[in-house]
Amino acid sequence: MSNKVTVDDIAMFLESVFPLENAEDYDNCGLIAGDREAIVKRCVLSLDTTGKAVEYAISNKAEMIISHHPLIFVGMLSITEDDYKGRLLRSMIQCDIANYACHTNLDMTNNYGNYAIATALCGVNIMPLEGANCGVVFEPGYIDYMNLGHFMKYVENGLNASGCISICSHERKVGKVFCQGGAFDESAIPAIIDSDVDTVISGEIKHHICVLLDELGISTIIAGHSATEQAYLPKLKKTLEEQFPTVEFMINFNDETHIKKA
Repeated sequence: MSNKVTVDDIAMFLESVFPLENAEDYDNCGLIAGDREAIVKRCVLSLDTTGKAVEYAISNKAEMIISHHPLIFVGMLSITEDDYKGRLLRSMIQCDIANYACHTNLDMTNNYGNYAIATALCGVNIMPLEGANCGVVFEPGYIDYMNLGHFMKYVENGLNASGCISICSHERKVGKVFCQGGAFDESAIPAIIDSDVDTVISGEIKHHICVLLDELGISTIIAGHSATEQAYLPKLKKTLEEQFPTVEFMINFNDETHIKKA
C-alpha cells in the first residue's frame, strides 16, 4: 500500500468525521479548489483562508489549506485580481494548493468543536445540550468560588482572546456554563432555560439577546468569533496527524503559527 496521501484522501476522511449532510443549507463545505488526486505532504490549518494563510502555505510549500470558514459562500462570476477572493484563488491555483472548508458540518459535531472550547476552559462533566442544535454544557473545573468577572478573565486566557464583553454583573456566580463557538444560535434559548444554565459563552451574541438572558438571570460572555472557533484547530490537527502520519500539518493563527506536532 502506498504511503502517499492525496487531497481526496484527506477530504474523504474529513467527510467521514464531519458529514457534509450535517452542514447548514446556506453553507459551502467541502473542496473549494484544487486537484483531488494531488499528493499532500504539507497542509495548513486556518480559521479562514486569508492572505497570510496562503502566503504561509506558499512559503512552506504546502499543497493544501483546510479552513473552517469557506472562502466562497455564494457563487462567483469571475476569478480575477479585482477582488481579494479572486486573488487568493488565483494564487492557490497557480501554486497547486488545494482549498477545503469544514464549517457548519464541524460545528454540528458537538463532541468535537464545542467540546474543544469546553476542554480549553478545563470544563468538567461536558455534554451536549439536549434541545439545542449545537453547543455543550459543562461545569468549571475549579473548586473555589468564581464570579463572572473572574471567569471572564479565565475565558480570555483559556481561549487566548483579546478580551471578553458582558453586560451582566461581574459578581454573579458561575456554576453551569453553555458554550457555543462562533455566533450564538437563538433557538437554543429554551433549552438553556430548561437546563438551569447560569452562564452562556459564545463568539457573538446580539445585544437584545444579552438583555433577554440577563433578565432571566443568565449571564452572557462574548469572547469573539475567532477566539472561540480557533480552539477547534489543535484538536483537528491532532486528529489528522493520527490518520495521516506522513503529512506535516501546521496551524496558522494569522499572527501566530504552530508547527510542532501535538
